[in-house]
Amino acid sequence: MSKDSSSITEFLLLAFADTRELQLLHFGLFLGIYLAALLGNGLIITAVACDHRLHTPMYFFLLNLALLDLGSISTSVPKALTNSLWDTRVISYVGCAAQVFLFLFFIGAEFYLLTVMAYDRYVAICQPLHYGTLLGSRACATMAAAAWGSGFLNAVLHTANTFSLPLCQGNALDQLFCEIPQILKLSCSDSYLREVRVLVVSAFFFWVCFVFIVLSYVQIFRAVLRIPSQQGQHKAFATCLPHIAVVSLFLGTAMFDHLKPPSISSPSLDLAVAVVYAVVPPALNPLIYSLRNQELKHALRILITSVSKRTSYLSCYKPQKWLVM
Repeated sequence: MSKDSSSITEFLLLAFADTRELQLLHFGLFLGIYLAALLGNGLIITAVACDHRLHTPMYFFLLNLALLDLGSISTSVPKALTNSLWDTRVISYVGCAAQVFLFLFFIGAEFYLLTVMAYDRYVAICQPLHYGTLLGSRACATMAAAAWGSGFLNAVLHTANTFSLPLCQGNALDQLFCEIPQILKLSCSDSYLREVRVLVVSAFFFWVCFVFIVLSYVQIFRAVLRIPSQQGQHKAFATCLPHIAVVSLFLGTAMFDHLKPPSISSPSLDLAVAVVYAVVPPALNPLIYSLRNQELKHALRILITSVSKRTSYLSCYKPQKWLVM
């Protein structure tokens, strides 16, 4: 029996597992990943905000990336954890629309920000004498705002277009969270073509950004290979490798999820790939950026030491007992 979209008040998400034991096991696993993402990105945000030595364009963009990672993983994981804990699959129509909007907003803004970060590395290595001019505080704020604004417009366009489609194929989504491809499967015949056209336009802009990132790194590698000292080459590569790793992880998982051939598609594979691109990058990005970055590791070490000392002081502090005569 088909349903009109006006009569749908809730959607049914895919469950973690069929048995209660596996549901609780998956709940514990994803809770651990989520807490690790919160801790890692929170530490980076705090370290960059508090350490004046990290008040540079590269770390300013890294702070924005950590904020976007926190937003993207907090959009999809908490609802899945709640449903798994309470053994339910329900998400309201409004909640689903909000989840689609926020996820597209954070993911879109993150990709545009990664493009800006590629430009930052290009200027730093290929045009170091103009770095302060091209990437002043106002220019950095403008580029970051453009990334956030582009993600917002992209999310508004897709969310409004998707949820204006008539839905005639039920309300069950084969995914842990609401996403456009799963909702399009519920649309009436041929009505989804309107959203497909919008997706094609967005794909074009994403492709332009991808080409820009690739061309930037082609120029960066050429410049690095011309550096006479091996130590200088190693230092230049060290500032670029984390960004390359994050871009590869982000694009590789997302492109495989959306471009894989239908012949190998299955609910379990779709679930696994979606989890990888929606959950794993926000948890791994802090580790990738802090693993080889000595300045960030030093700032994090100071931050953790300061917090531990303060905690130790508070635990040892005993307020005086005043006797009232």
